[in-house]
Amino acid sequence: MLLHLDGLGFIMAGIGLDTLDLEAKVADIYDVDEYRRFVDNLLPLLGGSNIRRTRHEDLREPAINTGTRTKFGSYGWRSSVSSRIAPKTVYLGSPAVRLPKLTDLQKSIVGKVPEQLHSVLHLMRTMPFIHLRRQMCNNSEYNPICNLYVSVADQKNYRIAYMWGRTMRKVGKEPGPEFTMIHIPEEHTLRQQVLVLPEHNINIALGTDYMGEDKKGFLRQAMWYADERGMLGLHSGTKIVTVLDPHGELRRYGVFMFGLTATGKSTWSCHPMGLDYRRGEGNMVSQDDICFLKNDGAALGSEDGGFFVKTDVDPNLQEALYNALTDKSAMFENVMIDADGNPDFLDEALCANGRSVITRDKLWIKVGRKKINISAESINLPTLEELDGLIFAFITRRNTIMPFAQELTPMQGVLAYLWGESTHSFASQPAKAGESVRIVGTDPFIVGSRGRKVNRFYDIVMQLVDKYPDKVRFFQYNTGGMGEVIKQVEEGGVTKKNFIRKTSRVPINVMAAIQRGDLKKINGYDPGMFGTKEIVSAEGKDMGEYDPRRFYSQEEIDTYLQDIVEGRREYTGMIADEGLKDEIVAAAEKSYEIAPRGKAKAFVSKPEEGAAGEGEGKQEEASPVDRFWQPTNRIPSPPRWRNR
Repeated sequence: MLLHLDGLGFIMAGIGLDTLDLEAKVADIYDVDEYRRFVDNLLPLLGGSNIRRTRHEDLREPAINTGTRTKFGSYGWRSSVSSRIAPKTVYLGSPAVRLPKLTDLQKSIVGKVPEQLHSVLHLMRTMPFIHLRRQMCNNSEYNPICNLYVSVADQKNYRIAYMWGRTMRKVGKEPGPEFTMIHIPEEHTLRQQVLVLPEHNINIALGTDYMGEDKKGFLRQAMWYADERGMLGLHSGTKIVTVLDPHGELRRYGVFMFGLTATGKSTWSCHPMGLDYRRGEGNMVSQDDICFLKNDGAALGSEDGGFFVKTDVDPNLQEALYNALTDKSAMFENVMIDADGNPDFLDEALCANGRSVITRDKLWIKVGRKKINISAESINLPTLEELDGLIFAFITRRNTIMPFAQELTPMQGVLAYLWGESTHSFASQPAKAGESVRIVGTDPFIVGSRGRKVNRFYDIVMQLVDKYPDKVRFFQYNTGGMGEVIKQVEEGGVTKKNFIRKTSRVPINVMAAIQRGDLKKINGYDPGMFGTKEIVSAEGKDMGEYDPRRFYSQEEIDTYLQDIVEGRREYTGMIADEGLKDEIVAAAEKSYEIAPRGKAKAFVSKPEEGAAGEGEGKQEEASPVDRFWQPTNRIPSPPRWRNR
């Protein structure tokens, strides 16, 4: 039985009063009227005499006065805070935009927001600010105008506006909403926080001097605003790749590259991929971070000036990125620069999150004796009608049994977007190294319901598949490795993780060959243990050396597989509580059939004779993979979650 309560949606009639009391208490800490009063009081202050409106070019001199000059003529700075303060970020407004679950720290921040907003008003009246006005995107319909207000009581803060301004363009005549970002690095670290008011187009960063808060503040706002108007904001790089097909004809594809931090999203958005540029092939970069997907398959780019990239770049492997980083136009944040002005992009002794704003048109490679720029003419992807095809590629990083490439059905592509999978690394979170991490759409900047984002992605791609059945493809690429073993040990009463067997990441040339072959449609795929088609040959080269059975026993493979399925099941349940279409929930439930049942069985389809252990291969019962791929008349289980 279901009951309807205004403002709370549908709840089960048997729900406990304690749960209702808890929900009411959480709702009570939000004060929508107070947020509205803050905005009314803020707007008149933005034209105060203490706020100086400035042009981007006027910021160069005060910025470089506090920077370190490199041997290339570029400049670098160090910030006190070297990454986003996501744990201290809260979304304020109606229930539609709030975080689905608050930590105790976030509850404390939300509860104190009224007095903090009062303090912001006081600081906006008294402290010296600069106001930089720039524009996002470059198209005929959606071009947010971004107003950045940065306190410059500390002169080093000029570089924040200078660096951020490079990612955007001058304000033109194109239509767009007005966004506001207030950045006060001088706020005490005890009150360090980011306050997001999506419904008022305002973001506020306090107590941090990391430029990434401004970049993501505006882009997060732009994605939410686009979602509200029928588009879909994506945390994805975009590019146009031209390849020769098996018949010698040039084909042009639009490609989306989804990926969490450190999975290789920027690398593979900007990599030449070993294509034959002399014969007309090429990889042309449109975006490396955020875009806005439309119903016709087009994608509007966000940053028209430069990219804010992680700088762990090897010149031998990431040529275009390295060339942009060593141009005098680059601007560095927390990159190691030695006493002689040499930036070392692989030295992370002081900071594992070195960043740089690079100019998009400085991405170039050398072909023979010629320099070829690999920036696309436009930051926007054209409609699917104008292309030979569209590729949605999801990058993950795992080091155990995940194949380096999987070809997905459209629904499996939706599930890949839902799960947004990768693993923690020793560089990011040593205590969780090797453990799964999942973020819808690989997008940690979603405002409101994550289920709503998945539903919207489903609607758009399924419409495209229906209209262009042979032009939309989905892949998942694993840029991690194969065969890693990590063991938990107790040392002095503390649980630690030690490498028992290390693995190298998939070679860049192998991953380039995989992606080239997929675009040319010449790679070989067979049904595999994940219920998808797994790569068996890339451009004619056998991939058998990366078969997980070379590294693990069947029992170990089953354990890893079971762990992945359990993680997916739990995560799907959590997102379904925020509203998922029944057909997505049913597809997820069906996918869990790959989990091992009973004793170890063969989970790689069609093994070669002699590959399985004694007695295996003679089972009368089909393996989970076989069951997944066989047609079935089974009616999916009813969804166990609310569909809001």
